[in-house]
Amino acid sequence: MNPIDLVDILRNHTVYIQTHNFPDPDAIASAFGIQQFLNCHGVEAALCYDGKIDRLSSKKMLDTFGIVMHSKDELPDMTEEDLIVLVDSQKNNSNVTDLIGDEVACIDHHPIFFPYEYSYQDIQPVGACSSIIASYYQQTDTPISPACAAALAYGIKMDTADFCRGTTALDTEMFSFLFGRADWELVTNMYSNTMEFDDLRAYGAAIQNIQIFGGTGFAYIPFHCANALIAIISDFILSLDVVHIAIIYAKQTNGLRFSIRCEQNRMHAGNLVANVLKPWGSGGGHPSMAGGIIPSEHISLLGEDMHTTLQDAFLKSISEMEKEAV
Repeated sequence: MNPIDLVDILRNHTVYIQTHNFPDPDAIASAFGIQQFLNCHGVEAALCYDGKIDRLSSKKMLDTFGIVMHSKDELPDMTEEDLIVLVDSQKNNSNVTDLIGDEVACIDHHPIFFPYEYSYQDIQPVGACSSIIASYYQQTDTPISPACAAALAYGIKMDTADFCRGTTALDTEMFSFLFGRADWELVTNMYSNTMEFDDLRAYGAAIQNIQIFGGTGFAYIPFHCANALIAIISDFILSLDVVHIAIIYAKQTNGLRFSIRCEQNRMHAGNLVANVLKPWGSGGGHPSMAGGIIPSEHISLLGEDMHTTLQDAFLKSISEMEKEAV
């Protein structure tokens, strides 16, 4: 795709850039990056999301890089004629609220589960959405500020787990492109004081009740915690030497939230969670990292022992997928 085509589509319109509902560093960096790119080409856009920015690291990112994002409740003037660019997200996915504006563009790195006809679509299977945004600056020789370059570099580092997860050539090329242009003091600042004291409760709960079946680790967090924290804990559980697939689920106000992690080339995490949760909810994601949800009203369908039901369903699907891969 030619990034200038996106500029032409959006010109002379009111524009919003929307992330998924619980924006993480890659989503925030990508939204900020495309906002600055559009601004350089004469198009102003506001950043928005539904849900919550509920992790200290994400809140700190807004302050560190001077990023302003508006929640859905702060957008009373959005109309059906306003244009929306979806970033690090796709229309009809369970983690993206359908706002009143017209979703004319999508820039993302997740697999497509719900095809949709956008006026501009750039969906690439890369490690970080920030890499796609960074390539727009390189392709078009658009100047990039040190803060924007630092934010995109941080987004790449976080979503690829420092280039150990789902990394592609574009991720490394764009990190190299950003390296000499970024304010690295901003990136360094992001690595201090990013854990809240209450996070320890979630780690403790996961550690206390972890169960491992043939390399698949299950852990349940019986109270509400930030979506991003669930993902971080799934990375932590996967780091155990006896775990090759980590399945973490937590009780949320709106249901059970899942985070899945798989070792590289072990299993397609997105397909796994989509297949398992289909009878009760929805899910999807990358080969090595994915998420999903079972809404509150469907939890009763799991029966009296939801943990056994979920474990049996995941282990059965894993066994079937491993047989198909042989």
